[in-house]
This record gives sequence, C-alpha cells and structure tokens, in this order.
Amino acid sequence: MKICIINGPNLNFLGTREPHIYGHETLSDIEAGLEAFAHKNGIELSFFQSNCEGEIIDHLQKCYHDKIDGIIINPGAYSHTSYAIADAIKSISIDVIEVHISNIYKRESFRAHSVTAAAAVGVISGLGTAGYKLALNYFVN
Repeated sequence: MKICIINGPNLNFLGTREPHIYGHETLSDIEAGLEAFAHKNGIELSFFQSNCEGEIIDHLQKCYHDKIDGIIINPGAYSHTSYAIADAIKSISIDVIEVHISNIYKRESFRAHSVTAAAAVGVISGLGTAGYKLALNYFVN
C-alpha cells in the first residue's frame, strides 16, 4: 500500500511557528514517527510539503498518475480558501483524509470552515500531530 502525506503552507515551520498552538514537533519529527508506524504495517510512505497552491495541486495529480492508494493532507490555510485544491482532490479518485493539528473550530471564525473537507473521506482536527497517525491507521484498517 502506498500513502502520500501532503502538507501545505507554513507546515515546514512546525516546531517554530506558534508552538502554543502547534506544539514543538517539527515536520521531520512527524515524518519519522509515521515512517516507523508505516514500516510496522507494510506501508510505503512518501512526503510532500509546499507553500504554493499550484504545487500542491500538481502533486495531488502526480499521486493519481503514480497510483497512490491514499492521501493524508493538511492543506493549512488553503483549507479555508482553495476551491482549486478541493477540485483537484475530487478529480483524482483517491481516498483523502484531511488533518489539522489544531482544532479549527476553536480558533478564529474564518478557520471554522474548510472548503477542502467536503472533498475528503474524513477530517481529523484538534488531536495534535497524532491526527496524522490516526489518518494512517484509517488506511491500515
């Protein structure tokens, strides 16, 4: 099974950016933990991070051509604005789980609506970086 983890804008600054909201783990820390879990469960993982909307869309389409079995995406702030990413998710016919480290419903009002969520199979929000592992576990089961 091949799963791709896609992270959007500013997630490359995890561990530095607002640790009181996002914690102290870096994106590399998260990836290492997911790799260990994936190895135990026979999953091949790939990772992608970009601050650019078009690059995320290109990578979603690449997942389709590479016959990726599932995608875990944290679109970051694009969750609230990117109909283009939502359309790309809809177009690729791959199960996608959307993950948010913080509880988007307990933050600023503009964060409480995700335009990309409707294109996903499910959404995990507010469980910290454990949300990524929970999403990966969805694909294992």
